Amino acid sequence: MIPFNKPYLTGKETEYITDAVISGKISGNGKYTQKCQQFFETKFGFKKTLLTTSCTDALEMAAILIGIKEGDEVIIPSYTFVSTANAFVLRGAKIIFADSLPNHPNMDCSTLEALITSKTKAIVPVHYAGVACDMDTIMELAKKYNLFVVEDAAQAIDSYYTGKDGIKKPLGSIGHLAAFSFHETKNIIAGEGGMLVVNDEQFINRAEIIWEKGTNRSSFFRGEVDKYGWVDIGSSFLPSEIIAAFLWAQLENLENIQKIRKQHWDAYQSQLLSWAKVNEIELPFIPEYSTNNGHMFFIKCKNITQRTQIINKLKAKNTHSVFHYISLHSSPYYIEKHDGRILHNTDNFTDTLLRLPLFYELDVQTVINQILE
Repeated sequence: MIPFNKPYLTGKETEYITDAVISGKISGNGKYTQKCQQFFETKFGFKKTLLTTSCTDALEMAAILIGIKEGDEVIIPSYTFVSTANAFVLRGAKIIFADSLPNHPNMDCSTLEALITSKTKAIVPVHYAGVACDMDTIMELAKKYNLFVVEDAAQAIDSYYTGKDGIKKPLGSIGHLAAFSFHETKNIIAGEGGMLVVNDEQFINRAEIIWEKGTNRSSFFRGEVDKYGWVDIGSSFLPSEIIAAFLWAQLENLENIQKIRKQHWDAYQSQLLSWAKVNEIELPFIPEYSTNNGHMFFIKCKNITQRTQIINKLKAKNTHSVFHYISLHSSPYYIEKHDGRILHNTDNFTDTLLRLPLFYELDVQTVINQILE
């Protein structure tokens, strides 16, 4: 059986977890939390990072920080995981869905300006499969209309965007805020886990307070205040040291993990090229302004029938391939709240996108051979 995903263990996870337990500090914001946060701030130049129990939590923190309230509008792609929307719906926002590009599930930025109204508060680009959205266009619109940008970078660790200025920037470093995921399906994992990135300095102090249940506890432990108390709204967003210790073992091996995943991705891309052309299947498109982080290899089938046939034929060979999101604008919860626009490209990806297995220990050649057969 070749599963769709298999979590990769570097070998140091249990060693660091044991160390965290023995230290007597396992409740969070200890040694391993600090090591992980420092890693991201140093390697990727993020201004401030805060580990969270999930990417969902990081998005919910972002919604609080930018002051989302009842009646605000937030623009997100319809082709995304429900957490992207939920974080803002929980604060009372109305979601305005953007269609995907014809050749990639990322939001079509050429359609965004028409969706902006006096009630629009934020744009939330999702870097699907670790491929960058057109961030120059998004940031220009944000500046023009005084909007916040929250990057949903759940799948985008170690991926980059090169803008019109020619500068290569890590995804998650461009918007005012960003959210990452360390779920077991991601490149770097902690079982569950996430991270909020704060790039706008106006949010740094408050982010830490919200992260610590609305208290200034972190300031107290740094000796900045003589006692701590409840100073704002917040919740228990920080993870335990056990999660952070697991994550640290992964981060130490980031370069090696990325190298192997990209090799698998490249093997798919090169060896399936002729097969895809013959069968009218589209392989992944990477814009010139984006890098590829080897998070996911997906194909775009001709129609839902063809996709189902491929899934079934691979399943008969004991290989598990899966489709992905169902359009959020047509979901049971939001269909009556949607403004009625037909999002053709999003619906097309719902029916035709198929993800092939991609994980560190994958025997990618066997899967390729099965597909070619």
